[in-house]
Amino acid sequence: MSGAGGRETAVVTGAGRGIGLEIARRLAARGYAVLATDVDEQAAERTAAELGEAAWAMAVDVRDPEEHRRAAAAAAERGTLRVWVNNAGVLRTLKVWEHSDDEVRMMVEANLLGVIWGSRAAVDAMRSGGGQIINIASLSAFGAVPGLSVYAGTKAGVLNFTTSLQGDLQQAGIDIAVHAVCPDSVGTDMVQERAGDPDSAIIFSAPRILTAAEVAERTVALLDGNKIVQVIPAWRGWLARSLAPFPRVGLKLLSTFRRSGERKRKKAAGG
Repeated sequence: MSGAGGRETAVVTGAGRGIGLEIARRLAARGYAVLATDVDEQAAERTAAELGEAAWAMAVDVRDPEEHRRAAAAAAERGTLRVWVNNAGVLRTLKVWEHSDDEVRMMVEANLLGVIWGSRAAVDAMRSGGGQIINIASLSAFGAVPGLSVYAGTKAGVLNFTTSLQGDLQQAGIDIAVHAVCPDSVGTDMVQERAGDPDSAIIFSAPRILTAAEVAERTVALLDGNKIVQVIPAWRGWLARSLAPFPRVGLKLLSTFRRSGERKRKKAAGG
């Protein structure tokens, strides 16, 4: 699949800010022509303008499978689509029963279905020429995260979908590599916007809040290897996995983490 320009292209969803913006920057630095998509078209356009002539923008609501196909077609027109990053997502922090129906639907559709729709569009576009798909999951995919139950459920789905998709591709003999990135708490606007919510305390319990830049650096580095799951930092993944068979023990430990996180949350919220 080659477009008129012949250059290798990359699609990044949710590229208007945060991790998506930083990933787009690094892909452009590697020489890719980057299609920056975001539900906020102006934010996507700002990213494209920063990256220069090789980048361009498109408004994409990741909840709509047809919009993913439209982005894939646009990337194919510019060159050969090699990289697709499903980064777009939303975060709301409340107890499960306190979310509105619309909030639950939005998180599931954006965070999980958006990754599935994007991956399907990417596979269709890259199956004859090969490529790589990167899905942004979360450390919350590995265990209980009270206050983020719906969000964590969607990210667990992203992780399992990613590994299963890689199996489907291998069995079908399709040369596409799939990766899941599972970072601990990241200091993005999306997280900061939740600092006023008491149920977000567990986010701020991380020993160190990661930067979007360091997560993006580790994310793009996956293109150079064959790792399927990247946890950032790795030791937090080991801890989460070790507690998974003992959920009651994990929940008790999380209560301690939450108390620490609550102090940090109030500070982040300016309270």
